[in-house]
Amino acid sequence: MESLQQIGYGLALALQPANLLYAFVGSLLGTLVGVLPGLGPVTTIAVLLPVTYQVGDPLGAVIMLASIYYGAMYGGSTTSILLKVPGEAASVMTCIDGYEMAKQGRAGPALAIAAIGSFVAGTVSVVALSLVGPVFARYALSFGPPEYFALAVCGLALSATLSLGSPVRGLVMVAAGIVLGLIGIDTVSGRERFTFGILELSDGIEMVPMLMGLFGLGEILVNLEEKGAFKLVSDRIGRLMPSREDWRRSAGAIGRGSLFGFLIGLIPGGGAILGALVSYTVEKRISKHPEEFGRGAIAGVAGPESANNAAASASFIPLLTLGLPSNAVTAVLFAGLLIQNVQPGPLMMTEHRDVFWGVISSMYVGNVMLLILNLPLVGLWAQLLRVPFWILGPAILTVAIFGTFSLRNSWFDVGVLMASGAVGYLFRKASLDAGPLIMAFILANILDTSLRQSLLMGDGHPAIFVTRPICATILAVALAVVTVQLVAWLRRRPGLIRDEAT
Repeated sequence: MESLQQIGYGLALALQPANLLYAFVGSLLGTLVGVLPGLGPVTTIAVLLPVTYQVGDPLGAVIMLASIYYGAMYGGSTTSILLKVPGEAASVMTCIDGYEMAKQGRAGPALAIAAIGSFVAGTVSVVALSLVGPVFARYALSFGPPEYFALAVCGLALSATLSLGSPVRGLVMVAAGIVLGLIGIDTVSGRERFTFGILELSDGIEMVPMLMGLFGLGEILVNLEEKGAFKLVSDRIGRLMPSREDWRRSAGAIGRGSLFGFLIGLIPGGGAILGALVSYTVEKRISKHPEEFGRGAIAGVAGPESANNAAASASFIPLLTLGLPSNAVTAVLFAGLLIQNVQPGPLMMTEHRDVFWGVISSMYVGNVMLLILNLPLVGLWAQLLRVPFWILGPAILTVAIFGTFSLRNSWFDVGVLMASGAVGYLFRKASLDAGPLIMAFILANILDTSLRQSLLMGDGHPAIFVTRPICATILAVALAVVTVQLVAWLRRRPGLIRDEAT
C-alpha cells in the first residue's frame, strides 16, 4: 500500500509538463544517437551528459538521463537487425537471428517484436523495481563502512571478471581506474596525490570529459576508421506487425527474458549482456525447433531484447539504493547524479524523495514514449543509417567539445577529453574493455573512505572485515568469483595448465 502511494506521488511529478518534455527529449535523443552504428548507451549518455547539465531541475535532468539510456537501448536493436552491427554489447545476441530475419525480408516483424518485447520487459521491471527498491534501501541502512567496502570490492571483482576479454585484463583495468580515481587532494591528510604539481588536478580528473573521451570520442575514431563497413541489408522494412505465429513463439520468450533480465540486472557486474546471453541460451534449449536458431528464429530476438531491457531497469536498484553502479552505463548515470548534487544510496529515498520516485515513475511514461517513437517511426530510423558516418562523426565530436568546454569554461577539460579519446581509441584497438576502469574510477573514493573508516572502527585491525557476517560473506563471494573466472581463463589458455588427459 505504501509503495502504491509512493508511485502515485512519483507519477504526479513525472506527468508534470516540464518532466514530460524532458522524458520525450531524452527518449528522442537516445534513440537518435543509439540507432547510429557503433554508438551504444554508454557512448550516447557520455556524449549527451553536458546537455543534461544545463537542466536546472535535478529531477528533470535525471529523467532525461534515464530516458536517454532507454532510448539508446531501443535504438541498438535497429542496427543489430539491419546492419548486423550491435548498437551496444547487449544487442550482440539480437544480431544472430535478427539479421537473418532481415535477409529473409522479415526486418519489420523483427524490429517490431524487439520494440514490443523491450516495452513489456521494461514495464514489468519498473513495477518490480517499485516494489523491490524500498526493501533494498531499508536493508542498506544497516550497512556500515565495512559492508560498503565489501560491496564495492565485490562490484569491481564481478565487473573485472565478467566483462569483455580476460579477467586478468579486467583486474588491471580496475587497478588503473582506482589510481586515476585517487588523483587529487587527500580529504584526510590534505596532501596532494598523483597531481605532479598540476594545479588543475588538485580536485581530481573531471569525470564528464573522461567519460566522453573514453566512450564517445574513442568510439567515433574507431568508426571513422571503418568507413564503408556499414551497409543496410534491405532498402525496405516491409510489413511491420508480427504474424499470429510470431506472437505465439515470442510471448513465452518475452516473459522469460523479462524475468531472467531483471534477476541478473540486480547483480553488480551482471547487467544486460549476461541477461541477453542467458535468455538466448534458455530459449534455444527449450525450443521445439532449436535448429531454427541462428537462421531467423523470432524467439532469438524477443528473448534477448526483453532480457537486456529488463536488466537495464533492474540495474537502477543497486545504483539508487546502494549508491553502487553495477555496470559501465550506470557508472555514467552515477556521474550524472553527482553532477546534479544527488548522492545515490540508502538515504536517497528520504533526502531526495522526489528524484527517487519521480525517476522510477517516469520510466512508465518513458516506455510508452519509446514504443511510440520506435514502431511508427522505424522506417525513419532505418533511413538515418544511410547518412555516412564521416558526416555524423565530426558533428558528434563538435558537440562533445563544446559540451565539455561549457561545463567549467576550461580548456584543460577539453585536453582531458582529447587525451581520454586517444586512450579510448587505443583500448578499442587492443580489445580492452574500459567499463571496469570507469567503475573503479567512480568507486575509488568509496573504497578509500570506507576502508579507512573500517580500520578506525577496528582499531587498525583488518579482522573487522571477517568478523562481521555480511561483510565476510560479500568478500567471500567476490573472492570465489575471481578465483573461478581466473581458473576458467587459465584452462582456456593452452600450455598454462596441463591437459587432464596427459
